[in-house]
Amino acid sequence: MKKVLFFSFLALLFSQPILAQKDTEALQKADSLFAADSTEAAYPFYRQVLRQQKAYSPRMLLRMAYVQEGLGHYPAALYYLSLVQARQPRRSTWAKMVSLAQRHRLTGYPDSWRQQLRIVFRRYYYRLLQAALIVAVVGGTVLWLRRRERRGWWAAYAAYVLATAAFLNLFRPERSGLVARSRAALMAGPSPGATWLTTAAAGDRLVVLGKQDVWYRVRWQGKDAYIRQHDLLEVQ
Repeated sequence: MKKVLFFSFLALLFSQPILAQKDTEALQKADSLFAADSTEAAYPFYRQVLRQQKAYSPRMLLRMAYVQEGLGHYPAALYYLSLVQARQPRRSTWAKMVSLAQRHRLTGYPDSWRQQLRIVFRRYYYRLLQAALIVAVVGGTVLWLRRRERRGWWAAYAAYVLATAAFLNLFRPERSGLVARSRAALMAGPSPGATWLTTAAAGDRLVVLGKQDVWYRVRWQGKDAYIRQHDLLEVQ
């Protein structure tokens, strides 16, 4: 009952017109089955919609996560929740992900005040970016038109630009991925012959730093590590 209430609450929370998806026959069928409590039967239709459309709603993803958690497929549930979190960062969604991860002893899901702060800033990241750029453009234009202003104003403007760049860089959305299979190898280099570091469990969350050939470069315990492309589902 708690899980039903949680996912129902999140579904209502994320039901926003801006992210409304196209009405398709598969989606209508899935929603009909889900409303009739045939959640497992609805899941294949939701997957069909997910494969066919790039614009899908958090509401649909939350339903898919609910179905997969009920079946015990927690890595899949975490993946769908990660997609929701990437589009609309919410502390409630992250708390659910942390709960699932702790229950199954997964890594990469910090539960700290820093993470909570990051979620808040990520939620408003693009609005803050837009506002900061507007202030920078307006301020720079005014100073350029009034070129007789003292150097102190230019120094203050330069300090503002640098501080804004540092702030936005610190809280910019990070790329992440979920390990797709059990005992996936993390290597010290992008090669099968590189030093083996450890194995990751299905559902572990890794920050993606880049990509080289068929390898993802990820962050592991503060160091760079590499994992094969087919062993990681990138959250996009």
